[in-house]
Amino acid sequence: MHSWLYKIIGKKNYSFPSQLRLTRAADYKNVFDNPVKTVDRFFTLLAVRNQLQQPRLGLAIAKKQINRAVARNLIKRTIRESFRLRQHQLDNLDIVVLARRDAGKAPRKVLRSSLERHWQKLADRCDIYS
Repeated sequence: MHSWLYKIIGKKNYSFPSQLRLTRAADYKNVFDNPVKTVDRFFTLLAVRNQLQQPRLGLAIAKKQINRAVARNLIKRTIRESFRLRQHQLDNLDIVVLARRDAGKAPRKVLRSSLERHWQKLADRCDIYS
């Protein structure tokens, strides 16, 4: 690891193991039932508190919204990377990210800044509701 990068991220683990992913339909249903929601023109994020000690991420990138597989995969990689870097500030939330049509045409930098705003909003709103 580069020394400058190590200084920025410190000694925390920034991996994205399967424990940080929503994998079961029941987990997704729990999030969709009564979420805290944040929306912009690129993404809709839904979140609920979980009983675990870490956040978990689920993706719902619809083919109907983003037609091209290349664009869907790029969006998914961008979301996962953004989540991986912010996971330590998100407490114990289950989060589902839905992509909107404009996300398929947006540059990656714009998507990352949109996600950063969403992560911050969710952290603030979920603190209020907990």
